[in-house]
Amino acid sequence: MPESRAQILALDELDMRLEARDWAFAAERRDEIERHWTAFLKAKPASFNGQVFLQHAWIIEAGLYRGRYLQTDYASFIAWRDFGHPAPAMRNGFAMAALRARDGAFLLGRMGEGTANPGRIYFAAGTPDPDDLLPDGRIDLAGSVLREMAEETGLQASEVEVGRGWTAVIDGARAAFMRPVRIDLPAEAARALMLARMPHLPHPELSDIVIARSAADIDAEAMPLFQQAYLRHAFGEAG
Repeated sequence: MPESRAQILALDELDMRLEARDWAFAAERRDEIERHWTAFLKAKPASFNGQVFLQHAWIIEAGLYRGRYLQTDYASFIAWRDFGHPAPAMRNGFAMAALRARDGAFLLGRMGEGTANPGRIYFAAGTPDPDDLLPDGRIDLAGSVLREMAEETGLQASEVEVGRGWTAVIDGARAAFMRPVRIDLPAEAARALMLARMPHLPHPELSDIVIARSAADIDAEAMPLFQQAYLRHAFGEAG
């Protein structure tokens, strides 16, 4: 079992905001980024170079995580990821729906071949983008949880119960903010419902729904370390 470097934090609330700020990496390495994007598109032709938000500053105090984001293009984000997250320190701070069935099993998605992370298994999630921005400059990660879940699985907000608080799993340049979400169905029935809806979504991203009933179901090859760390933590709490 690989040892995760992930830090796990229980949080009461998030304060995430967008600031008008330039990113030196995106400007100074533009030629490299464009060449990398051209190659990326050959492998992933359905990819779109839209705008995303990345954290450039953060502080954690008394159960509150304050994050400050800048806006950049998806091509720069992918290059930053694939170049090994070059300095200065930044974070991809994103929300995830920690979806759990009535019987206690978690439900995760396996990413499809046309996505940026094919074959990887994790909760429904997405890097924040302008759809998550509120008029006052706040980034609505609570809303992102439900939007990404609906876009990837077909489940609607009215079909689930969203819990309070967050569990942050911080692993290097990634900060996953897990929101507890429950569906009042057994895991197999919930999986069947999502699988039936996924092919009819506007932009299908997932190839499968994976059920995790215990730490024995953790896939060390397909699940990122932050996802593995969360599941071990959650199953440990459950005994």
